[in-house]
Amino acid sequence: MSKNVSEHLVEMLVEAGVKRIYAVTGDSLNPVNDAVRRDGRLHWIHVRHEEAGAYAASMEAELNGIGCCMGSSGPGHVHLVNGLYDANRAENPVIAIASTIHTEKMGLDNFQETRPESLFQDCSKYVFLANTPKQAINGLQTAIQHAISKKGVAVLGLPGDVASASIESVHTANKNFYTQPRITPSHEQLKELASVINEDEKVMLFCGHGCRYAVEEVMQLAEMLKAPLGYSFRGKIFFERKENPYAVGLNGLLGNKSGFEAMHQADVLLMLGTDFPYSEFLPEKCKIIQIDTKPEKLGRRAKVDFGYCGDIKSTLEDLMPLIEVKSSTDFLDKTRALHQKIEATYESYVEDKGSEKNIHPEYVAYLVDKLADDDAIFTVDTGMSAVWAARYLKAGANRYLTGSFNHGSMANAMPMAIGAGLSQPDRQVIAFCGDGGISMLLGDLMTISQYQIPVKIIIFNNRSLAMVKLEMRVEGYMDWQTDMVNPDFVKLAEAMNIAAWEAKESKEVELALSNGFKHKGPAIINIFTDPNALAMPPSLNFKQVKGFAQSMAKLMVNGKFAEIVDTTKNDLKYLREL
Repeated sequence: MSKNVSEHLVEMLVEAGVKRIYAVTGDSLNPVNDAVRRDGRLHWIHVRHEEAGAYAASMEAELNGIGCCMGSSGPGHVHLVNGLYDANRAENPVIAIASTIHTEKMGLDNFQETRPESLFQDCSKYVFLANTPKQAINGLQTAIQHAISKKGVAVLGLPGDVASASIESVHTANKNFYTQPRITPSHEQLKELASVINEDEKVMLFCGHGCRYAVEEVMQLAEMLKAPLGYSFRGKIFFERKENPYAVGLNGLLGNKSGFEAMHQADVLLMLGTDFPYSEFLPEKCKIIQIDTKPEKLGRRAKVDFGYCGDIKSTLEDLMPLIEVKSSTDFLDKTRALHQKIEATYESYVEDKGSEKNIHPEYVAYLVDKLADDDAIFTVDTGMSAVWAARYLKAGANRYLTGSFNHGSMANAMPMAIGAGLSQPDRQVIAFCGDGGISMLLGDLMTISQYQIPVKIIIFNNRSLAMVKLEMRVEGYMDWQTDMVNPDFVKLAEAMNIAAWEAKESKEVELALSNGFKHKGPAIINIFTDPNALAMPPSLNFKQVKGFAQSMAKLMVNGKFAEIVDTTKNDLKYLREL
């Protein structure tokens, strides 16, 4: 008995492990919608904006191994692009179905016509426009295989008439193959690697998301080498815990002085599973070793002396028998002492909790870390909320943290929380949202409401694009068009049937967070934070300091003395540390 293409598509997605489809249905996508409805094994999540659907699918892929989103003709699938860029750069296996106009209308500048094969080329590992039913089936199998093996986005362009067309025989595999190769450098390369590490005393480990499944092995290596252990933002949640005696913190724009100094004082820097993008923070005088599963990443950010292809767990398992245990802890002790000093500085911000409608965001993040479950999943917006997450969220027994760390998009935390909440229903999901970010995709709070996804949305309501404001000041510009007039987020939540709490003073924060976290359904916690809370990278060059001084001078010329005081009064100590 023949089936149409959409029916085959549903079967193949189910076989591949897809559980949900995030989409807005309509026109050319309706045949797929109907097939999903009749089959019943996939859940159709009706998002309010396709970009939110792409982010949710990406988060599901990051946590569960595969995700799926869809968009209808023209504007529908164009909306997917930003979320797919993020998924592809995060190496999350996402299948995107871009339905489009009927084949006989293509190439004639028809209503809602796009060229999916061109549109998605830059944000995917594979993109294919199917013009016949057999092409659609073959193309989908290939798309899924690309997504899971190359780790990224695969897009199938699917005309509406092809989606509804019947097909009797299928000449392709009706399943996909999740291969898990063990990748290590050759024995000769491992001997070379061990020799470099053994001959130098001061070795630092810098770990990224690629160490996700190798935490135990990394800790064993740190113990053998008495090595300070730093990490990227995406890697910190695996290593930044109080009982880690090797942790020295982050480096980069959101990093701290101890992570920066440890890297620059080392004889050997061992970069494990990280494609760290901030090359200006990397050292140039020490030996740099980089290990990654993707050899094309080796040496593109730093002056790498030795590059090896391997997954971190397997490589370290084979490497450690060749490593000579080091005895001196001088380098580790020095960098750890600096790290503890920086941590004490961060804690001092928590003690001064701020004033009315100017609550210190550091205090908020500290309390979230204190109150959150030991296996909580955190999603973080790009902007100042990411700074507070970087400084105050710590690893638990099985915590996880993610954000738009490679693409750097606004508005990602809330839709990522949708994907996390649906794919990991037994875990607490907490989104760190800026008021700018939450405003951008505000409509998809109704997706959370409609499906009663029990995520906790914390809004750092500082009434401004605070990170942009800071960037402008550092560059010597007047911060203009960075202030925001926000709606009443509590009333908005109530109108959407979402429970909400609010804190305008520091004494209200802990109760608001506790109530929101204990609530069984979705919750919004709106907190009025200080718009002038300061965050600086761990190493300021002369141009940045000069720019910051110039912007302060412009504020003075314009009579904004109160704003100068608010910006600096609580942060001079931190600036001195820098």
